[in-house]
Amino acid sequence: MSEIWQPSRGVQIIAGTPPGGGLDRVARALVKAIDAAHLVDVPLEVVNVAGGGARKAWTQVIDKNAGDAHVVAISSPNLTTDYLVGAAEFEHSRYTPIATLVTEYIAFAVRADSNLQSGVDLLARLKQDAGGVTVALSTALGNPNHIALAKLVEQVGGNVNAPAIRVFDSALDCVADVMAGKAHVCAVTAASVLKEFSAGRLRVLAVSAPARLAAPFADVPIWSEQGADCVIGAWRGVSGPSGLSPGQVAFWEDVVATATRQPCWAEDLARLSWSPLVLTGAPLRAYLANERAEFVAVLGELGLLKVAA
Repeated sequence: MSEIWQPSRGVQIIAGTPPGGGLDRVARALVKAIDAAHLVDVPLEVVNVAGGGARKAWTQVIDKNAGDAHVVAISSPNLTTDYLVGAAEFEHSRYTPIATLVTEYIAFAVRADSNLQSGVDLLARLKQDAGGVTVALSTALGNPNHIALAKLVEQVGGNVNAPAIRVFDSALDCVADVMAGKAHVCAVTAASVLKEFSAGRLRVLAVSAPARLAAPFADVPIWSEQGADCVIGAWRGVSGPSGLSPGQVAFWEDVVATATRQPCWAEDLARLSWSPLVLTGAPLRAYLANERAEFVAVLGELGLLKVAA
């Protein structure tokens, strides 16, 4: 087995969303856990490279650092879905997947003064006039957030392409769009609505989880409780540039394994309503392959698949 690599200079973790965005939150939680366990002896920083639905981070940074494990990025299913819907020319296979870390489930939220009081109300609106519903989504069309919406529209017999979609680089911008009255609803990760939800300014209609989340979302029903089949989440992980050696991958696998056992990591899981999903090696590769096949099937069913599988 190759000797485990060690960094010789500062390490950067690239987040393809602005500070406070979903990928940024994961990057900063990971850095905090790495620092808490004293896992690296070199400076470690989060670098935000927002733009293009997080694609800018890959094309402008990760692509330019082939073979260099000093630069890694927070990854997500968007690397697959962007490719399958024709929004990007690359997917996971272009890079070096290292680990998944967490799964985030999707919250459908409206302003507190909205006449949409529940998920049942939203389903009725989508059935009656899907084209009259404006939805704010983060990062890209065809991603798990968009798939969740499309599944709901399909189940009530609507046209999945009918809702007006407003796409933003950060889920926080989606929340702001709803608060400004420009979108009726946002479909974003649960952690992204925490501030406005806790302050009583947003109402969460439903969450796309298999079971209710813990507080502060304990009173928010999941979709199956409101007559809809919509269980889908978005994982966050770590991927490196192409051409990493087995020793470089082993270094990051060890870092992830130790960091995710730290108390501060468990605290962030609870605080941000994340579900643990730590996978590396063969289980990670199998997970990504299975997920890709599932995305091909569901995007094809929804008429969103643009690339031949």
